Amino acid sequence: MGMGNAPVLILREGTKRDKGKDAQFNNITAARTIADAVRSSLGPRGMDKMLVDSIGDVVITNDGVTILKEMDVQHPAAKMLVEVAKTQDQEVGDGTTTSVIIAGELLKKSLDLIDSNVHPTIIAAGYRLANEKAQEILKGVAKKVSLQDEALLEQIAETSMISKQVNSSKKFFAKMVVDAVKTILDKDENGKYTADLKNIQTVKKAGANMEESELVKGLIIDKEPVSPTMPKLVKNAKIALIDAAFEVKKPEIDAKIQITDPEMLSKFIAEEEKTLKDMVDAVKKAGANVVFCQKGIDDLAQHFFAKEGIYACRRVKKSDMERLGKSTNASIVSKISELNADDLGTAETVELKFVGDEQMTFITGCKDPKTVSILVRGGTNHVADEVERSLVDAWSVVKVSIEDGMIVTGGGSTAMELAMGVRDYAASVGGREQIAIEAFASAMEIIPTTLAENAGLDPINMVIEMRKQHKAGKKYAGINPFTGKVEDMMGLNVIEPIRIGQQAISSATDAAVMILRIDDVIASKSAPAPAGGAPGMGGMDD
Repeated sequence: MGMGNAPVLILREGTKRDKGKDAQFNNITAARTIADAVRSSLGPRGMDKMLVDSIGDVVITNDGVTILKEMDVQHPAAKMLVEVAKTQDQEVGDGTTTSVIIAGELLKKSLDLIDSNVHPTIIAAGYRLANEKAQEILKGVAKKVSLQDEALLEQIAETSMISKQVNSSKKFFAKMVVDAVKTILDKDENGKYTADLKNIQTVKKAGANMEESELVKGLIIDKEPVSPTMPKLVKNAKIALIDAAFEVKKPEIDAKIQITDPEMLSKFIAEEEKTLKDMVDAVKKAGANVVFCQKGIDDLAQHFFAKEGIYACRRVKKSDMERLGKSTNASIVSKISELNADDLGTAETVELKFVGDEQMTFITGCKDPKTVSILVRGGTNHVADEVERSLVDAWSVVKVSIEDGMIVTGGGSTAMELAMGVRDYAASVGGREQIAIEAFASAMEIIPTTLAENAGLDPINMVIEMRKQHKAGKKYAGINPFTGKVEDMMGLNVIEPIRIGQQAISSATDAAVMILRIDDVIASKSAPAPAGGAPGMGGMDD
């Protein structure tokens, strides 16, 4: 018997394999499909997407990264573009749609080059050179911004919100955002400013106009005092943060107590009462009149707190306890008996307020607070969610503008300046890489093209007009979607931090190069689930 014609099986049965141009075409098509999905949401005239998950929850947004996170993307190359958006969101907080659109366009241009028999590694090398040149040009067109330029920082926040649902109230929110970021800023020994955005807390509550949102320089705790007889307002608050329970400690082993006469029972109850009274007395002795406890508070301890006029909240989240510590300069204490006056924090007022139909505790008037809270209001839960997403984008761009101290103009003006600069640079590069660099330059024009398309304008006419003005030295000329004309973006205060462009271009280039270099896709099929019974039980006689 000859074995010469028997097939040699290396991969699992059902494994799918794409090679060469087929693999490249499939990957590029999948990635472009993702870019096209978010393309219509770019700019002030961009549209929103409604995303419904498997359990029926609805998200309505035009935030690029939220759209891509909510989409259940399966294709591995398409997932890479989702990663581009996530990276942009982590590093900058805005520009997620821009980064994905640029990556999709770079891949589209590369497909034409592959069809013209330009090798993918040549395209990748050209894209890398073009990326380096683009970063250099970006720094050349950027302008400086400092912490003192409050009006400019507000304009940066407004630009990030112009395409969102909060557009009609952007001035109101821009002031709030700049104020919040300036409050949480830290200065290092080199004089450089940094801000930890975790120190901005958002509390969402549907059921009011979005302009009823408010900034609290302090904290909002979604808790109410444990007893209704406790004070609703405490002025000149001395705040104790306790990470221990105001309860009688139970033994860790099973124990039984046998009581033979009523006197023993009353002694036992009295001792329990005394233990709780001592705990409350320790708080009072330290001078505290407000207590936030991370654990439980016994009913009897609640009574003693109320009797002493102490405002007490229980089961406060750990993250809120840490924020309270930063805001009030209080120390979190794990042993009640060791609490002293030095551990207490201070605030001008601790007040119980109604927000909608819920009661919340507002801690305000903290000395040099390093945390702030924003109470986000909106007509419905979907609106409140979108307002929160818009605010997160806005304070992220304000933070990076202060940290980097550099801004560029929007409206496609910077993208056009990059396209022109990279195209001029291509002529100075020898070899086939020149073709890829020119393709990169053309890909940059997708931003003004998309802005024009989404505004219902003729993209070809707008791009030609922009090229003409940029050639004449008007480097801030961009599309105004409201007038349908090419105008000076610096004059219109359409500005954004330089990091948006830097990160979008570098991560889009990296993703495009990675997808381009793939020429073989081996997708193994998952093993079928057993038909019934325990796996591996069948065929025991074999």
